[in-house]
Amino acid sequence: MSLLLSWLILSVAVYLTAALLPGITVRSFTGAMWAAAIFGVLNALLGWLFFTVFAIATLGLAWLLAFITRWVINAIMLMLTSKVTDALEVKSFGTAMVGALVMSVIGTLGQWLLLR
Repeated sequence: MSLLLSWLILSVAVYLTAALLPGITVRSFTGAMWAAAIFGVLNALLGWLFFTVFAIATLGLAWLLAFITRWVINAIMLMLTSKVTDALEVKSFGTAMVGALVMSVIGTLGQWLLLR
């Protein structure tokens, strides 16, 4: 049940981010659900690998700046999701950076509201 709620919150975050940012487009809420599923799978499969590579490449600085590192990785995952599915379109990496931040804020608020 927790996984389904997390997926729903991420879907809402993708949908609202696309509504707020002109450089991100999603076809429908169903498309947002599909994009959220792909984003989640990519993040689960590749997110830890990217984080480890960043940590090694920066000689551990990525561990100290974990929030920023995770933010950049989420932007990369958002770009990859855009490449994998046509339900989501992200115009540029800068847009993906802003989108990843907005999605994180909306997702955190959603999780917080559900736990209350």
